[in-house]
Amino acid sequence: MQVTVEVVGGDTHEFDAEGATYADLLAELDYSPHEVAVLVDGTPVPEDQAVDADHVQVVRLIRGGS
Repeated sequence: MQVTVEVVGGDTHEFDAEGATYADLLAELDYSPHEVAVLVDGTPVPEDQAVDADHVQVVRLIRGGS
C-alpha cells in the first residue's frame, strides 16, 4: 500500500506503508510523535494505529512561550 505523507508547510513524501503504523511513518521522516500530529481527512489519528489511508498530513506542533 502506497501512502502520500504531506508535511504541512514542508515536503511531500511517498512510502510503502504495508504493515506500518503512523509512528513508523513519522520515524521515516525523523519526527517524534511528541512534536507532530498525524491527520487523516483532517482528524487526528493515534500513532500506534495501522496505516489505513492513502493520504496523511503531518502537522508540526508549535512550542514556546514563557
